Amino acid sequence: MTKRDYYEVLGVGRDADSAAIKKAYRRLAMKFHPDRNSTDARAEEKFKEATEAYEVLQDADKRAAYDRYGHDGVKGMGSGGGAGFGDVFGDIFSDIFGGGGGRRGGARRGADLRYNLEVSLENAVFGTEVTIRIPKWDSCTPCGGSGAKAGTSPQNCPTCHGAGQVRIQQGFFAVQQTCPQCRGQGKIITEYCEECGGQGRQETEKSLKVNIPAGVDTGDRIRLSGEGEAGDRGGPPGDLYVQIDVKPHHFFQRDEADLHCTVHIDMVTAALGGELEIPTLSGQATLKIPAETQSNRLFRLRGKGVKPVRGGATGDLLCRVQVETPVKLTRRQKELLEELRDSLADGGERHNPQSKSWLDKAKEFIESHIG
Repeated sequence: MTKRDYYEVLGVGRDADSAAIKKAYRRLAMKFHPDRNSTDARAEEKFKEATEAYEVLQDADKRAAYDRYGHDGVKGMGSGGGAGFGDVFGDIFSDIFGGGGGRRGGARRGADLRYNLEVSLENAVFGTEVTIRIPKWDSCTPCGGSGAKAGTSPQNCPTCHGAGQVRIQQGFFAVQQTCPQCRGQGKIITEYCEECGGQGRQETEKSLKVNIPAGVDTGDRIRLSGEGEAGDRGGPPGDLYVQIDVKPHHFFQRDEADLHCTVHIDMVTAALGGELEIPTLSGQATLKIPAETQSNRLFRLRGKGVKPVRGGATGDLLCRVQVETPVKLTRRQKELLEELRDSLADGGERHNPQSKSWLDKAKEFIESHIG
């Protein structure tokens, strides 16, 4: 009997990639598998034909030989499936038989937990220790996490003899499936722990001390190993990750290692100069204001910022000055300011260079665009 073209058998083009070939074979295998077509005498032949075609086309060397010489090119090249052959059969067995070669269960690691912790800027910069309470699943004390009643222990499953899997014959195929009695655990519990009902875990609330290192910032995480949820069937516990969120400060704003603040001064100090006591996170500091200081001028106090948690130089404190205009003036204060204004006007632009420059630019714009 003349063999059909392998590409025709799978219903794909000669330029089909590996994924398309696998998909086509999977569809045909599901359709013609003998255990799904026990009354169709031709189903087994079609299944074998599709399997043979897939075995050749999914193997790069065999496919190259077939493309060049046809069926004669793959004679004597052996069988047994190359890369991906076992994967597609695993998918098919799972769909046909319901579960395929399931993995054995057994002990599993517990879940990791996350706790969001708000800290003040001061505690973030200098470090501190806080106590938190977290609800979580912890290992059951009476049964030690086994799920079995105290004084007893889980026994090997009589169906799979502790393997967690059973071998099932399906037509001319033999497949392994998860044991239906122990569900892949390999062991069964005859007497359940009264405290946890056989789960091996209890829902509890635990107090933990967390050491906040100096220099942490929003987004940093602190890992507490083994403080997550208890593992299943005696498996190791997960970890707890404490997520840091630094609360806004009423005076300082942080930018990585630097701190920023705004300082308000009166116009007399701005004009004549002076000294101003300002707070820092480590105490008071003196800020020297030179004469003729303008608003938005930035002053830097070196080393008054933050020492980063991952190392590096300590940042600075940057103070931006804002000159405050006096309000609620008395009649005499207004008279004095008017005298000052008249006095300053006599000096022209010498006393108000920025104002004069701005007025000149405004006048130039008006004349060129409006006048």
